[in-house]
Amino acid sequence: MARIILDWLFLHIFPSRTPTAPSLYRTCCDAHDSTLFLDKLKCCAILALQIECGGLVKYPVSSSLRHKGKALDLDANREVITLLGINGEPMGNLSWDFVIDQILAYRKPQASRETRNEPRVTLIFRVKYTTPDGQQFESRAGGIGGGGLFIESQCPLPVGTKLALEFSLPEQPSEWLPAKGLVAWVCPKADQYTFSPGMGVRFTEINPDIRNRVLELVKSLQTVGQPA
Repeated sequence: MARIILDWLFLHIFPSRTPTAPSLYRTCCDAHDSTLFLDKLKCCAILALQIECGGLVKYPVSSSLRHKGKALDLDANREVITLLGINGEPMGNLSWDFVIDQILAYRKPQASRETRNEPRVTLIFRVKYTTPDGQQFESRAGGIGGGGLFIESQCPLPVGTKLALEFSLPEQPSEWLPAKGLVAWVCPKADQYTFSPGMGVRFTEINPDIRNRVLELVKSLQTVGQPA
């Protein structure tokens, strides 16, 4: 298995070469920069062994001026990517499913992206949620859109957790609207993007009428916020 992974990596590092054993040696001999080649070979071997063992793979951020010193942790078993701070503290994580959706969305033309990305607004309202093992919680949501909502929590649940939801919109606070969702990303502490720690929940099941009500509310609030 490790050899297959190593061959695949060489195919992407040297796309003009066929990743067979003889060509691998020819590539090494033909490389203009032997030091760079050996560095890549070492990285490929380490990565292949880590993937083979099912361990975590950590990538330090070095070229980004804004985020230098941070690191990305890839967990192949849980299919989760975690952002680590400069002291190694977890700052949040995303499921691979969510990352893939975002990448595919931004591969499309601008018009398609605007259609695909659900509009959302910052809005405070109540939300209840139940975990797969039956634990029930009541909290406050800090934002909502057609695709999901953000639940404020000091102890956000792991990415990938399935939730049964009930939320009440400010227009009718006594009415609880049901839905089902999946934790797509978490923010363990407040930052410049979220004023409170919590978790972003993507709707997996929601009645079309309820979703339309959410969209109408979002649209009305966005209209109010626009300059005259």
